[in-house]
Parts: sequence; C-alpha cells; structure tokens
Amino acid sequence: MHTMYVDKPMRGHGLMQAIARVNRVFKDKPGGLVVDYLGIAEELKKALSDYTENDRDMTGIPQEEAVAIMLEKFEVVEAMYHSFDYARFFSGSPAEQLTVIKEAMEHVLSQEDGKNRFLQAVTELSKAFALSVPHEKALEIRDHVGFFQAVRSALAKTTTTGGKGVDNLDSAVRQIVSKAVASEEVVDIFAAAGLKKPDISILSDEFLEEVRHMPQRNLAMEVLKKLLNDEIKSRAKKSLVQSRSFAEMLERTIRKYQNRTIDAAKVILELIELAKELREAHRRGEKLNLSDDELAFYDALETSDSAVKVLGDDTLKNIARELVDTVRKNVTIDWTVKEGVKAKLRTLVKRILRKYGYPPDKQEKATQTVLSQAELLCAEWT
Repeated sequence: MHTMYVDKPMRGHGLMQAIARVNRVFKDKPGGLVVDYLGIAEELKKALSDYTENDRDMTGIPQEEAVAIMLEKFEVVEAMYHSFDYARFFSGSPAEQLTVIKEAMEHVLSQEDGKNRFLQAVTELSKAFALSVPHEKALEIRDHVGFFQAVRSALAKTTTTGGKGVDNLDSAVRQIVSKAVASEEVVDIFAAAGLKKPDISILSDEFLEEVRHMPQRNLAMEVLKKLLNDEIKSRAKKSLVQSRSFAEMLERTIRKYQNRTIDAAKVILELIELAKELREAHRRGEKLNLSDDELAFYDALETSDSAVKVLGDDTLKNIARELVDTVRKNVTIDWTVKEGVKAKLRTLVKRILRKYGYPPDKQEKATQTVLSQAELLCAEWT
C-alpha cells in the first residue's frame, strides 16, 4: 500500500499495525504516505516509545522533509540540463517527443560520467517525489519528473545487468506523472535513436551503417555497446572461449573510450568492426561443418596455439565431435557435484586428447577448458 487515510482514533499496537501497512519499502517504493484527518501524531509518538530508536527513525518522516529533499534533487537533475531546452517536449507531437528524448540522451551522454550521474540523480529524485506527492510542490514539477524518468528509462535500457532486466519505474510514479511520458514506446532505446530494432544475431551491414551515420555519436555508441553486450551474454551460454574472447575485446574498446584515448566516432568504428567479427564467428560452424556444440569444443581446444595447429583442422574437428559424443553419454543432471562422475569424465577427455596426439603440455589446460565448456552445454542438455 502507498497511502493510508486515517479518519478514526487509533493508539498503541493497533496504530502501529496500521502504519506498518504503508511504511514498507519494496523495489522502487521508498515509503508510504499517511494522511491524518484527526491529529494522531501524539498517539504515534507514544506508540513509538515502545520501539527501538532505529524503528522510530524509520517511521513518520514529515512530508516537508521529503519535499525539501525532492527540490534539492530536482535542482541537481535540472543542472545537468543547463543550456538544453526540454520544455518543447511537453507541447510536441509523439514524433517530436521522441526527437527530444533522443537529444536529451545525447546531452547527458556527452558529459563526464553523465550516464551514471544522471541515473543516480533521477533515482534519488523519484524516491523523494514518491514521498512528497500530493504536496503542491510535487505536483508543480511532476511533468518535469516524468520527462526525466522517460530519459532515465531509455538510458537504463542501454545498460545490461547480470541476470535481471533494467530497473522499472515505480508504478505509483507512473500513474502520477503525465500520460505523455508514461508510455513504454517513448523510451524504447531503438525508437528513441531513430533505428529499426535489429536481429542481434545478424547485425546486418545496413543496420551498422545506419548507426555509423547517426549524428548523436554518444547515443550510437551506447546502442552498439548494448547490442554487443547482449549478443556476448547470449553466446556465453553456449561457448565459453568465444564469449570470453569477445567480452575482453569489448571491454578494451570501452576502456579506451572511457580513458579518452579515443573519441566517440572512433569507438563507434571499433564497435562496428567487433560486431562484424561476432557475425562472422556465428557463421564459423557452417564453414567448418560443425554443429554449435561441436564448435564450442573446437574453440576450447586452444586452436590459436601453434603447437595445436600442427594437428590440422580435420583432426581438431574429429576431437571436437568425439568430445561432444563422450560428454553427452557421461553426464547426468547433478554431475557437476559428483566427484566420481567428474573424475571419470576428466579421464575420458584426456584419453581422447592423447588418442589424437594432442600436445602433452597443453592437455591439462585443454581438459579444464573442455570440462568448463561441458558444464555450460549440459545445462541445456539435461
């Protein structure tokens, strides 16, 4: 619950139980609002005297304090849009609003650590705003907060987080802010950037060319970074070596940009080249006549090493095929926690490597990599 209207006398434990219905925080809900028609503040103080000091601090925050914090956070966000006129958003058509959103994102991204600072500032503003409504000061800036939330949501969608999607806006705030900015369509990262959403597994030349010529360089970089991150994470579920390699390449490129050794235009070119390499890597299996699983084990055999290359592609492909067949026949749902099964599989992998003349000094590392790769694939097989 977000709001409770008190219109009957309460005291002691009963009052505290009632307050507890709205003061619980959850996700983006920073607290609740108690609208007091009777003047129960004194009774609340008496009831709180039975609780710890921390409980007292967490209950009954005066709305005026929340409003003061809200206005302070509002000034912080406003300052990030100094010299940028976003007022045209409120009177524009849907197409014009998308344009303003796109330009607003570029304005933030062009600042030093602008993205992280903006995300944090708007989050803090939103929490204070949720506690301040329906104070008149909150209602005065609700459309501005809505705009900031729209930009924040679009920027957040360029951020990939481990296992969980981007932060959703608090549902109560969505109902309060203007309808014009509550639509999910407004904050779609590709729509905001003026791009057709691509098939990530393809990353066509036409799409990459479209990104390369976007006038908003920083926004183009964020779009590409998200696409590549998502694709690498997708491949990490199947190919340990390939995903690790591309993740390192992406990290190096982004680090150079963050250290200002290359500008936005240069990083876009590097990311486009990385996208093309990802695309070609996706087609390697067809060229080598290997299934996706076989290709994953093929890459796990350190094929870039000169000593291993001596074996030749045909031998390495045969090893990969036999490894897939052997792993499939010898794993169970809980094999990773059964030492006996793991030991048996390790022995079988080493036996296959020796059978094909795999370099002895490379066998231990290859075995470790193959077993790690097996754990990934077996999550899908079992």
